[in-house]
Amino acid sequence: MVVGDQNPQRTQQQIGRRSRPREEKERTKLRERHRRAITARILAGLRRHGNYNLRVRADINDVIAALAREAGWVVLPDGTTFPSSRQVSLSLSLSNWPAGGSPSPMTPSTSSPATTLPLKGVSSPGARGSCPMKGVYVPPTTSSAASVSSDLMGVRGCGDDSSLFGGCVDGVDGKQAIDVVPRMLERDFAGTPYVPVYVMLPLGVINMKCELVDPDGLLKQLRLLKSINVDGVMVDCWWGIVEAHAPQKYNWNGYKRLFQIVRELKLKLQVVMSFHECGGNVGDDVCIPLPHWVAEIGRSNPDIFFTDREGRRNPECLTWGIDKERVLRGRTAVEVYFDYMRNFRVEFDEFFEDGTISEIEVGLGPCGELRYPSYPVKHGWRYPGIGEFQCYDQYLLNSLRKAAEVRGHSLWGRGPENAGSYNSQPHETGFFCDGGDYDSYYGRFFLGWYSQSLVDHADRVLFLTKLAFEGTSIAAKVSGIHWWYKTASHAAELTAGFYNPCNRDGYSSIAAMLKKHSAALNFTCVELRTLDQHEDFPEALADPEGLVWQVLNAAWDVGIPVASENALTCYDRDGYNKILENAKPMNDPDGRHLSTFTYLRLSPVLMERHNFLEFERFVKRMHGKYGQLLHCCILMH
Repeated sequence: MVVGDQNPQRTQQQIGRRSRPREEKERTKLRERHRRAITARILAGLRRHGNYNLRVRADINDVIAALAREAGWVVLPDGTTFPSSRQVSLSLSLSNWPAGGSPSPMTPSTSSPATTLPLKGVSSPGARGSCPMKGVYVPPTTSSAASVSSDLMGVRGCGDDSSLFGGCVDGVDGKQAIDVVPRMLERDFAGTPYVPVYVMLPLGVINMKCELVDPDGLLKQLRLLKSINVDGVMVDCWWGIVEAHAPQKYNWNGYKRLFQIVRELKLKLQVVMSFHECGGNVGDDVCIPLPHWVAEIGRSNPDIFFTDREGRRNPECLTWGIDKERVLRGRTAVEVYFDYMRNFRVEFDEFFEDGTISEIEVGLGPCGELRYPSYPVKHGWRYPGIGEFQCYDQYLLNSLRKAAEVRGHSLWGRGPENAGSYNSQPHETGFFCDGGDYDSYYGRFFLGWYSQSLVDHADRVLFLTKLAFEGTSIAAKVSGIHWWYKTASHAAELTAGFYNPCNRDGYSSIAAMLKKHSAALNFTCVELRTLDQHEDFPEALADPEGLVWQVLNAAWDVGIPVASENALTCYDRDGYNKILENAKPMNDPDGRHLSTFTYLRLSPVLMERHNFLEFERFVKRMHGKYGQLLHCCILMH
């Protein structure tokens, strides 16, 4: 019997042969991922800058077919390709043009079918990835030939901004060739519905002493906004500033001074009742905690805050487990919110009466959004992590146990044990993977309870909001959680409280609840493009455009107003055009459009001349006044 291999060299060779295939497989995987990433960028460029209508998972055959169609060929579904009569006619007409420059008598210049040849590849000047196309033959510019070439190419002259193409003519082999720079034909919004535009004020416009910071500088910026016909501004009224030191001791001084300035400029006000902490999230540049007296209660009773499975507390906002628990110096959470809002209504009565305050938006969770704080940066979350469920404070756990007992399955009174961590991906977990526990009997029970707790919280707070601000428009903001939208489970939405897997509409119940209180739905991320997300984070399987369309239609279907704001800072025309597309959907048979749009946010960068002129153009198009930019004669310093 052979106990072991007596030839160590042969053993080493065998190990090497076994390890090489494994290493080669890894290299092959890396090469394949690299190839797919390059292909994705190529396809994204063709879609964005070439106007190619390519499906999401297009391959090289789709690209070849698109190029053939652009050239005037007919491409059948089975791939059969042949020249169309238009393409043949164009070839014949060009071949009949003599070197002298005038068309052949056989080819009348006014009847060429080529003049209607569709032109692709147009994009805005200076757009990313745009490149000039050289060597397009144009006959010498005699009067008749110039007419034909201008009609054919859509060119009116070098440097003419009104032409389809801009560019200059060069000589190539004794002939003339036009250097064509593609320019996007933008949609003309003249005559479209008027959508009011508001601008969010800086987070720190009011300091912790409730004093207005830099009133002179703010006045100058507001005057500039007024000069381009911005309708108004949005401001957060921070609970942590106004009721900072003792229950029901309110200080509104800084806000009164701010509101007076806004009214003097004849601007409108959207006011946010901000019952959350500021600081620690994307875009936060100041720190405004919850009131000191609330933090003191939290030190002795940390269960007033949201808690994850590992027991980490999140002091961004109060858990809705205490909405009806008298743990805040004898008051419930919703009573605290109502007392705050009622005091605001009394203190600022004159601004309601004269119409300066046009809308109240009530904060319903972290960042003022209706959601669980499922992806806190302070706990290590990074995009595009799925986040974690936030139902492990004693109050929400008690609610879950009671719901499980009512259902007759007391063992279900617990959170999922296989849902991963903040930065997990769906396929890495047993709960969110395809065919995972999220769609089991227990999973459907838990997610139904989790999402209904969110809706019930909003229902309670909005009932009191409507009572406090009777006769005033109210709104609630819903977060745009677009990552993992193209998976079956929609994991990031589930942990945030939106029960919206691929086989269920998770936003219809929210829209119905808002309809009950005549509240508008304010939705974020309308400036994001799905293709950009695929370029930057292809692994996130995000689809902001699909999410926006779903949420807007859920709200419009029940007949409530839909407002919106951008999720990230936006200064470029591409982002503004995307907002406009969502604000005023083209060819909507019902003429639906956003009720208002709020821009995030007033800053020195926005006030830079180029950015401000671009923003002015955007405002005019939102107002439905102009299709093109009319420069505002303002000296900006």
